Amino acid sequence: MAMKLRLTRMGSKKRPFYRIVAMNSETRRDGRALEYLGYYNPMVDPAEIKVDGEKVRAWLARGAEPTDTVRALLHKAGI
Repeated sequence: MAMKLRLTRMGSKKRPFYRIVAMNSETRRDGRALEYLGYYNPMVDPAEIKVDGEKVRAWLARGAEPTDTVRALLHKAGI
């Protein structure tokens, strides 16, 4: 069972925001997450990124693999 840190889409049509979540890689994009780690709102200027660093580090220590997009967001957030 491969664990991923990835984005799940929330918000209304044409007004997206994303939650950063930990979930099984086989789960669908908007499926049930194991844990919510933060959010990313690209609709405000500048884009808002809020991440719980302790939870992210714990999941990375357990072997969770971030997607490319989440990896870039974590880098921007300083984690």
